[in-house]
Amino acid sequence: MRRKRRRTRWLVLLAGVAALAVVLGPGTACSPLYVIRAGWEEARILRGRQPIDEVIAAPETTERTRVKLRLATEARAFARDRLGLDVGDSYTTYTELDRDTLAMVLSAAHRDRLEAVTWWFPIVGNVPYRGFFDLEGALREQESLEAEGFDTLLRPTSAFSTLGWFSDPLLSTVVRYDEVELVTTVIHELSHNHLFVPGRVRFNESFATWVGRAGAVQFFCNRQGEGPNAEWCRSARGRWDDVQRFSRFMDELVADLQALYGDPELPRAAKVAGRERIFASHLERFRNELRPRLVALSFAGFESTPLNNATLLARMRYYHRLPAFESLSRRHGGSLATAIRALAAAIPATDDPFTLLPASPPAARPDPATPSAP
Repeated sequence: MRRKRRRTRWLVLLAGVAALAVVLGPGTACSPLYVIRAGWEEARILRGRQPIDEVIAAPETTERTRVKLRLATEARAFARDRLGLDVGDSYTTYTELDRDTLAMVLSAAHRDRLEAVTWWFPIVGNVPYRGFFDLEGALREQESLEAEGFDTLLRPTSAFSTLGWFSDPLLSTVVRYDEVELVTTVIHELSHNHLFVPGRVRFNESFATWVGRAGAVQFFCNRQGEGPNAEWCRSARGRWDDVQRFSRFMDELVADLQALYGDPELPRAAKVAGRERIFASHLERFRNELRPRLVALSFAGFESTPLNNATLLARMRYYHRLPAFESLSRRHGGSLATAIRALAAAIPATDDPFTLLPASPPAARPDPATPSAP
C-alpha cells in the first residue's frame, strides 16, 4: 500500500508538472523525458519550500526580503478575500532559487501565418510554448525549429502556476521584482488557480494579465495608509493604462497581418515579404505614436526583439483585447470581483470565451494621461 501511494504521488507530480505548460511550456507531442525532467525540477522547487512566516522570522532574512514577503502575503489575502479567487495553498511558502531565471520558454510559429507550433500535455491540452531548465537544451531546440523554417522566440520566465495541483511557492525570482510587479505577478498567477480553460492559452493569459494588473490597482489604491495618490497606486494605474494601450496596438498589428496572411491569392513568398513591410510600418507607429503616450512602461522589448510571428504570438497571449476585459469590469460597476465571477459562470456555455467580452472600445479615445479610478 505504501509503494502504491508513492507511485500515485509521483504520477500526480508528473501530471501536475504538465500544468507548468501554463507558463513554461512548442511541439506536437509530450516527451516522456521532458516530463520526467520537468518533474525532477518541480520536485526540487517543492523540496526547497519554507513557510513564509518562518522565512520572515529568520534572523538571516534581509529586511528588504521581509518587506517583500509581507507584501506578497497581503496580496494573496487580497486576491482571496476581495477578488474571490480560489488561491488554495499557493504562495504560503517560499523557495530560494540558485539562479536568477526560473526557466527559458521557447515558442515557434509558421512564417506565413499566425499559427503557433504546439505541444500536447495532459490536463492543459495543447500549449504553444515549452519550458527548458537549461539554456543549452533550449538553444538546441530553437536551432532545430529554425532549421525546419519556423519563426522562434526564446525568453526567460521567473514565475509559474501549477493550477492548484500543488502548493506553489513564492520564488526568489519573483521577490526581486519591485513592489507593483510583485503584487501584479502574485495576483496573475493566483488567477490561473481560479480559472483555466484547457487549450485556450491566449484567453487564460490575457485573463490573468487583466486580473493581475487591474487587481494591483485596486490593491494599492485602496490599501490602508496608501490611497489613490500614493506612489505605488499611481504606478499600478499607469502600468495598467500602458498595458491597455499596448494591447490595442498589438491587436491592430495582428489584424493587418491576418488580412495579408488570409489572402488566398498570395503565394507564401509574397506573404513573407509583405509581412516585413507591415512590421516596419508598425515599428514606426510604435516609435512615433505609442511610445510618446506611455507613462509608466517602455515595452522596449518590442523594438529590441526581432519581429516575427513567434514573438507576436507570444505577446498576444498576454495582451489580447485587454481594453475589452476592462470594459467588462465597468459593465459590472467597476467591481473586478463581480466581473470575474460573471465571466467564470458564463464560460461553460461557450466554445470561445473571448465572445463573452464586450466589444473593444473604439480606438479614438482621449489619452488617459490621468489614469481612471479602479
